[in-house]
Amino acid sequence: MSKKHHYLKTETEYYQAIECGKKKFELRKNDRDFRQYDILYLEEVVNGVKTGRSLPPVEIKYMLKDCAKYGLRDGYCILNW
Repeated sequence: MSKKHHYLKTETEYYQAIECGKKKFELRKNDRDFRQYDILYLEEVVNGVKTGRSLPPVEIKYMLKDCAKYGLRDGYCILNW
């Protein structure tokens, strides 16, 4: 199994929460076929424009997807690192 590498735009508010260690998850539309052990590269954006700041890569440790039973719509996932 090979790991995929995903580059994700992250708005400043969430980028800063990740940067200081408060936030260790992402809620995303699963349009990239995310999988456990894939690598995420989180890049800061303001109004969709990259600022040039990025965080060290993180590995997906756990993933919850398509779980309507708990309010997570089909096609969406929560990624934890």
